[in-house]
Amino acid sequence: MANQGWVPKQSNLRVINALRDAGLDIAIIRHDSEARTAEQAAALIGCDLGQIAKSLVFSAGDELVMVLASGANRVDTNKLATLTGQPISMANAEAVKAATGYAIGGVAPVGHPTALPIYMDEDLLKYETIYPAAGTPNTAFAINSRDLQRISGATVADIKEGR
Repeated sequence: MANQGWVPKQSNLRVINALRDAGLDIAIIRHDSEARTAEQAAALIGCDLGQIAKSLVFSAGDELVMVLASGANRVDTNKLATLTGQPISMANAEAVKAATGYAIGGVAPVGHPTALPIYMDEDLLKYETIYPAAGTPNTAFAINSRDLQRISGATVADIKEGR
């Protein structure tokens, strides 16, 4: 970690402001190298893979939805389709950026320009502290899993493959 002398990018400031607006004063964790996978993020942070909160965006019919998934899990799109009542596909990079304001690799679960329906992998609630991206591929933040569920308005569900 190397936060000393670091100037947050605009995307990081959106995360910080969204957290503050929700009544949370949480510092951004910055690393010198990027983490584009959950495995890389867990190694950089020094946490369990399951504590990484991946922010994934899917097309559900004509609208977009976000899934906050445990880094240890893959999303079962059939389960997500049942929850949304719509066919599911991964959203493309342009749609993700337009809907969330963040580029893939640094998508945060908060600070979006428009509200998205959000579903949260129930396995994230097994951990007191989880680590979502903070707007860029080399930043994250530590948050209580129940606080993230509360401030994001996420619906907790069984959405992982293999059950």
